[in-house]
Amino acid sequence: STPRMVSLKLQKRLAASVLKCGKRKIWLDPNEVTEVSTANSRQNIRKLVKDGFVMRKPQVVHSRARFTKRNEAKRKGRHTGVGKRRGTANARLPFKVIWMRRTRVLRRLLRKYRQAKKIDCHLYRELYVRAKGNQFKNKRVLMETIHRMKAERARAKALQEQADARKLRARLRTERKAARVAERERNAREADAADQAGK
Repeated sequence: STPRMVSLKLQKRLAASVLKCGKRKIWLDPNEVTEVSTANSRQNIRKLVKDGFVMRKPQVVHSRARFTKRNEAKRKGRHTGVGKRRGTANARLPFKVIWMRRTRVLRRLLRKYRQAKKIDCHLYRELYVRAKGNQFKNKRVLMETIHRMKAERARAKALQEQADARKLRARLRTERKAARVAERERNAREADAADQAGK
C-alpha cells in the first residue's frame, strides 16, 4: 500500500503567521516532511525556519519593462490611432482643460504686458474681457491684436494732436486778424479825431 500523504495545513498556517506573509508564500522542505509534520506550535516552526526547513518564497517579479517600452513608443505617437481609442475626445483630453491652459497663457501674457507698461490698464481690461469671450485662439493672435490696437490708438492720438494743433493755429489766426482789424479801426478813429481837431 502507498504511504498516505501527510497534511501540512496547520504547519503552513503557523509558518505564514510567524513569517508574516500569505500561505502561498510558504515553502516546506519536501525531504523533511516527517520533521515538519511534528511541529505543531509557533515555537517549533521558528526552530524549523532557523534550520532552513521552512522558508518564505521570494517576491514574484512583476516586470515593468514591457510597459515602459510601450509608454515610450506612445510618447512618440505610436499605438494611439483611431483603432486604439476607447474614450471620446473630451474624455481623453477635456475641453475644459484645454480652455484653462489657453486662458492661463493669455492672462499671463496680459499681466506681463501690463507690468512692463506695454499696455495701459484700460487696454488690459478690454483685452482681458475679450479673452474671456473666446476671441483669441492662441497667444500669437492676442499679440497681433495688441500691436494692432496700440498702432490704431497711436494713430488716433496723432490725428487728434494734429487736429488740436490746426484748431489752435486757426484760433490764433482769427485772434491776430481781429487784433489787426481793431488796430485799423482805432487808427482810423484817431485820424478822424485829428482831422476834426484841425478844422
